[in-house]
Amino acid sequence: MRGLTGAGPERAPGSSMAVIAAAASVTALGLFAAACGTGGTGARDEGPAHASAVAGAVASPPPSPSDSYRRVDAVALLRHDPAVSASVKRDLKPCNGDDYPVDVSYGDLTGGAVSDVVVNVLTCADAVGVGSYVYRDENGAYKNVFRSEESPVYAEIVQGVLTVTKQVYRRGDPISRPSGEDVIPYRWKAGRFARGKPVHNDYSKSVGGDATPAPDN
Repeated sequence: MRGLTGAGPERAPGSSMAVIAAAASVTALGLFAAACGTGGTGARDEGPAHASAVAGAVASPPPSPSDSYRRVDAVALLRHDPAVSASVKRDLKPCNGDDYPVDVSYGDLTGGAVSDVVVNVLTCADAVGVGSYVYRDENGAYKNVFRSEESPVYAEIVQGVLTVTKQVYRRGDPISRPSGEDVIPYRWKAGRFARGKPVHNDYSKSVGGDATPAPDN
């Protein structure tokens, strides 16, 4: 469910939670020989990849004449982003060789001309999400428009909606067996992400669990 991403644009990304891309999405991105697919199967529209771009005022790569999808160098994006906490940057190190514990997804979340970029930072040992971020292309530069660093956290693109999952641990739960999760949708409205009503899933210790809406705060 989690994967490693190489630091440079020539390396193929590892498997990850965000890798749900199918052959159809690879065909749709045929002009990008080095890229993993965006798109997805079923409800998901995403796919981890990486290449060259940086955050804030640093210019993004020139647009493709045939598609709005652009690969980014997620590690550089995070390191140049002042919105990313010092602790996340400090722990952003390769797990094996130059493979970083970073997942990257692309899709339309904000209605821009260029695909938005969702980046998740994980721990090497347990693949626990420590930070989730969304970047939007504005006038050729990537801008951070969403951040969550309340670990454990993981963000995905589900049917065009930013979906943030936060696992819930009760006392005594091992890291591999959380008691449940909160799933929170965010939709782009008036230039920002608006939080929707969360759903809480309780995990059964035997055969799955039930999904129930979380109470309003």
